Amino acid sequence: MSAVLVVDDDRHIREVVRFALERAGYRVLEAADGREALAVFAREAIDAVVLDVVMPEEDGLEVCRKLRATSTVPVLFLSSRDDELDRILGLELGADDYVTKPFSPRELTARVKAMLRRVQMVAPASPTRPPLQHGPLRLDADQHRCTFGDVEVVLTVTEFNLLLTLLGAPGKAFSRDALVDRVWGPGHAITDRTIDTHVRRMRKKFADFGYDPVETIYGLGYRLGAAPP
Repeated sequence: MSAVLVVDDDRHIREVVRFALERAGYRVLEAADGREALAVFAREAIDAVVLDVVMPEEDGLEVCRKLRATSTVPVLFLSSRDDELDRILGLELGADDYVTKPFSPRELTARVKAMLRRVQMVAPASPTRPPLQHGPLRLDADQHRCTFGDVEVVLTVTEFNLLLTLLGAPGKAFSRDALVDRVWGPGHAITDRTIDTHVRRMRKKFADFGYDPVETIYGLGYRLGAAPP
């Protein structure tokens, strides 16, 4: 049973989310503020986090920043702020998805399921599945490990799945819609800006190597970048 940590200072919101997720078969833990959330995360095995943005003590953005320093756990932001800049900032900090209040409990549950499904995409399927190699870029799906030469590059689950999709079909150009279907699942409501934000965040992690793992195909989408020397 996957464990989901629900973090919100509004008890009613936590109860609504808990009810929806427990009906879907998840184990739910709660926290009323950022500090409590970090404490729960430190002592429990958490598979996904539903995280409010505006909270006392430490807000959701700061909590996400601290989680990303040590973990690639899927994070879904839940916020009353629908401004696009806030949404992009959340994704830039490492969130995997973003839902605004008021929200549909059914949609939120579907998005949590999609995040956890992406984790399963890179979970070990067999002990003999070979890593994918592209010059010094190496992606080991069994270990959820990305390396460039001898240096490990820490990717979130969403970033890893994006790169896994591109690396699995070198030379193939993917539309943004096709990437949504491959990474998030068919019918998932993800905007072009969201895809672009995840790609931009992933590019930053390879910038120190002077390498861009993703080539932009203007008017269409993306494909794997040329192999570095």
